[in-house]
This record gives sequence, structure tokens and C-alpha cells, in this order.
Amino acid sequence: RHRHKEKWAATAPRIPATRLALHHFDSSYSLRLGALWPSVRAALLCEQKYGALFNNFAAADHVPQELELLDATDFISEAPQKAQQWQQETSALLSASISSKIKCYTFPRGNITRFRPARPDALGLLDYYLMDAASLLPVLALNVQPDDFVLDLCAAPGGKTLALLQTGFCGHLAANDVSISRTKRLYEILHSYVPREVRDTVSVTSYDGRDWDQVKGGTFHKVLVDVPCTTDRHSATEEDNNIFHKRRAKERQMLPMLQLQLLMAGILAAKPGGEVVYSTCSLSPLQNECVVERALDIAGAQFNISVHAEDLSHFRTLFQDTFSFFSDCRLGELVLPHLTANFGPMYFCKLRRM
Repeated sequence: RHRHKEKWAATAPRIPATRLALHHFDSSYSLRLGALWPSVRAALLCEQKYGALFNNFAAADHVPQELELLDATDFISEAPQKAQQWQQETSALLSASISSKIKCYTFPRGNITRFRPARPDALGLLDYYLMDAASLLPVLALNVQPDDFVLDLCAAPGGKTLALLQTGFCGHLAANDVSISRTKRLYEILHSYVPREVRDTVSVTSYDGRDWDQVKGGTFHKVLVDVPCTTDRHSATEEDNNIFHKRRAKERQMLPMLQLQLLMAGILAAKPGGEVVYSTCSLSPLQNECVVERALDIAGAQFNISVHAEDLSHFRTLFQDTFSFFSDCRLGELVLPHLTANFGPMYFCKLRRM
């Protein structure tokens, strides 16, 4: 009667979310990427590489020269020149599809130099914005033209919004994000980088992006749908705000449905003839091609809208020196993290509403 009862733990030991994420990635991505997975996995766990998005609005003419002295180059303007050396006939077409106004400096493959923090000009505008250079590819794919009405449906924290403004072509830019706290970060970026007269062409809203077509359907020339996803690099390395936390299991399982709803809202927000770019920072086909394929089906079956997936394989040719691309996507393009070019992951697919 007086024997001591063994004590049992009330809860199972907590498995770190990063370990759960890696376990999930190991089982699904090793199938998807095969022999490439070990090197992609190693890159995901190493320090990410950044690009410096040059701020065209700042008085910072000295900055390009300063960066070039450090051996950084603008990967966007450099690409068509390289393409010219490979194949004359495609280079003109390739150059035409890339906005030369966006400048982003990166260090060469294998060079892991870090950029200094951004500095303000005389008016307080910062000279560049540090971001994953692969995040610019969806913006370049959108190919904004003068006076386009542009919608960035999931805009926060604001790197891609800032890049869209760097084109100098947005007649009007609607930047939306459902999260009010993340929208605050978007406002901060606009104030730090963009002069008032340009900020006045941007409307920042916090609608649920899934309902956007009820707000303003069929009005935009260009729509960027950069959806919430498993943010693979963050999930593999950071415990904070990790979608693989046990308590967020349901949210994670619902992601493809949310992504599909957001992409559908983006398609419905575009004018006939308008273009939509869908993007994620995940390697998962369930969040990438599968979402796009499902959206194409639903657009036709439920809305009688014909949507055409555009071929972006020229991006692989253009930017092969800067990024490591996966060659087996059924639709769209995927940048794979690589130890010598540690950008991404970044999936992007361009659709045209017919």
C-alpha cells in the first residue's frame, strides 16, 4: 500500500517543429527530387544568400559602383548579354520580356560575401532592400507595362510590392494582405523606400484575399498571387512562427485549399487578357503545380473562364548563372536552393486569362 507509484509525464516530449518539418521534407521531397534532395536539404540548412534590390527612388548613384567594386553584379541586366552569347535569335525576345528598370545585385556563385545594411540618402530613403533574389523572378515574370493596374494580393511584408514599384510602370498598385500586423511592415517598407508622390499611387488594404473578386473583380492588367505556404527554408531552420508546430497541423493541412482559393480570386480579379503570376517559397508540388492545375480546371468548369499557362522556360536559360532551377516541373518554374547559389526555394507560374 505504501509503495511509490512511478510518475508518468503528463505530456509527450515536445519535438521541435524544425525536426518535424525536416522529417516531412525528407519523406516527400526525396521522392520528388530524387538524387538532388541531399544537396537541396544541405542548402536549406545553410545560410541563405541575398540580393540587393537597388532603390531607384533614392539618390544613390554611387551605390552600383560601390557594389561592383565588391564583385557584385546586377543579375537582371547581365542576363540578356549572356543569352546573346548563347543564341542570337532568342536574346531580343528574352530582353523584351524582362524589365530593365529593376536592378538587383548579387555576388557570384560560391561567393558568400554579405551586403552591408542599407543606408539612407539625404531625404531619408534607403539605398537598397536586401531580399532573396529569387523572389524577384515572379515580379519579372509579371512583366508590368506602362500604366498597368496591378494587384499584389498577398503583399506583406512588401519586398515584391517594392520591386513592382521599381518598374516605374504601375498606373495603380493595390497592395493587400489579410494580416494587419504584416500590413504594418508593408507600410514601413513603403515609407523607408518610396517617395510620397509614388506612395500615393498605392492603396494598401487588409481584406481576406479570397474575397477580392467581390471587392473589385475583373479590373487588373496584372495580378501577383504570392500565397502563404510552408515557407520551407524558415520551417527547416526557425522554431519561431513555424507552421510545423503541432498546434498548427490543421492550418498546414488546409494550405493547398487556401492557396487554390487565393489563386481563383486572383484569376477573377484580372481583366480578360490580363496576366496572373502564382508563387510560393515551397518545394511541394501539392502547393505548386497541383494548385495551378486545379485552378485551371475550376476556372473552366465553374466560371467558364479559359486560362492559359504560359511557358517560362526562357527564365531558366536567362538566369542559369545565378540560380539553380529544377528541370522537371509540369507547369511553371522552380528555383532550388544550392550550396553555391543559395537562393529559394521559389516556385512561380504565369497564367493568362483569355
